[in-house]
Amino acid sequence: MVITVEIRKMYKYPFELVVNIHLNKYPTPLEEHVTGIKTVEEKTDNISGIIYRRKIATCNNVIPKFLRKINFLNVNDVHIEEESWLDMKQRILNIKSRCLTWAQYSTFHEVSVFKQSVENPNWCAVCCCCCSL
Repeated sequence: MVITVEIRKMYKYPFELVVNIHLNKYPTPLEEHVTGIKTVEEKTDNISGIIYRRKIATCNNVIPKFLRKINFLNVNDVHIEEESWLDMKQRILNIKSRCLTWAQYSTFHEVSVFKQSVENPNWCAVCCCCCSL
C-alpha cells in the first residue's frame, strides 16, 4: 500500500527568513524528540552557487510500547537523513528526507520545495509531499 500526503502552505514572510528558520530549527528545547543534528556533507557548486547539505537527525523513537514487541521496532533512536539544495539566485530550496532506521522494511520519504511566492515577492510558498511504501 502506498500513502501519499501533499501539503501546501504560504508563509507571509520573506523567502530568506523562512529558509533560514527551517535549516536551523533543530536542535531546540521546544522539540524534545529531536536529540541531535549532524551535518555530514556540505558543498557549494562554484558555477551555479547551489549549496548542497546532507544532515542526519537523531530522534527519540515515539512508537508505542505495544508495537515495540515487534523486534525491529524496538530501538531507542530513529535516524533521518535530510538532503537540501539551496539556490539563492533562483530563490528555491529543495529538500528530500528519508528514514534510515527502517529502510530495509519500508520506505518513508518527504520532498519539500520552498520558493518565493509568485503572488507576493515578500512571501514564501512551500509544498511538501510525504510518501510511505
